[in-house]
Amino acid sequence: MSPHAIRQLGAAILIAAISGGCSIKRIAVNKLGNALASTGTTFESDDDPDLVGDALPFALKLMESLLAESPRHTGLLLATASGFTEYSYAFVGQRAERAATENLEEGNALRARARRLYLRARRYGLRALDARYPGLRAALENEQLAALSRVRKADVPLLYWTAAAHGLAISASKDDPEMIAQLPVVEAFIQRAMELDEGWNQGALPEFLIDIEAARTGVKAAERQARMERHYQQALRLSGGLRASLFVSYAENSAIPAQDRAPFREMLERALAIDPGQHPETRLATLVAQRRARWLLGRIDDLFLDASAPVEKED
Repeated sequence: MSPHAIRQLGAAILIAAISGGCSIKRIAVNKLGNALASTGTTFESDDDPDLVGDALPFALKLMESLLAESPRHTGLLLATASGFTEYSYAFVGQRAERAATENLEEGNALRARARRLYLRARRYGLRALDARYPGLRAALENEQLAALSRVRKADVPLLYWTAAAHGLAISASKDDPEMIAQLPVVEAFIQRAMELDEGWNQGALPEFLIDIEAARTGVKAAERQARMERHYQQALRLSGGLRASLFVSYAENSAIPAQDRAPFREMLERALAIDPGQHPETRLATLVAQRRARWLLGRIDDLFLDASAPVEKED
């Protein structure tokens, strides 16, 4: 925690002690919760992903302990939802994919752990939305669009991180038809976020829709590709070409199924060409995406058929 945050916490305790009419513990917890909820930029600007990966579990458990005392602290709920999602994706899910290439049992165990953590993140996101809009979680079961229509622009981050956690859990559950059937719920969250603030976080929303299109079933390849291309162009415009994750996502979800080796390499090289230091506020995300880009490039011969071999196209 920063010195400023420590001073804030001390001041909160002092005020509570003088007033005598409030719970010192609750005020201190909320003050610390506010400080932790605002520390995302500290992690996001870090230049050492492994250091962040080692530090996040402690921070996340601390957040959970504070939520036990202040269960409706929406800032802390959002930070916990996003923190678990980012940790699970960057430091568990990607490790699972790497492990699976050498040890399938280990890879499956890590994937199962990532899935549990994604679902944990989703629960925190839903709790935050329910705290903001009482009854929303129950309403989602029956009147999804009506329930989401209550959510306002200020809570687009909550919509995004709840959907991201849910979508990644589905991705880690490819052998579970019940989970896969929940994909429309994820899409509804992102579409509502798009209605409220299309340009949020420099194109993160249309970038997410690329992943949704890739997971969609019962769609012809040409139609899927056209939709992904639209989402890609929209995200590219909104990001100014500065989101390394966009190029990695498009390379994986578009070029691999189409067996287009050249665009695959081009997209990943564009991701690697981005200078992480140019935009410190997204440095960590850029480094994580570039790490994945290097890994994918190292597997290019496994991911693509021999260039001289005929490729069967989907109808």
